[in-house]
Amino acid sequence: MKHSFYDVKAKAKVQAEVTKKVVYGKKGNERYAFKALTKDGRNLTAFVSKADYTAAKV
Repeated sequence: MKHSFYDVKAKAKVQAEVTKKVVYGKKGNERYAFKALTKDGRNLTAFVSKADYTAAKV
């Protein structure tokens, strides 16, 4: 699944393949995110809504 990420080093939005889904925070105060890698191996993180998180098939 592809998703849009902001690449801080390139200062631009990029499309990358989602490698995994992650949940941050304590119960009742969760934040949902997608993780990906750039072509040169740097990590990318994009925070998403709970609906997008549950609908994603990774």
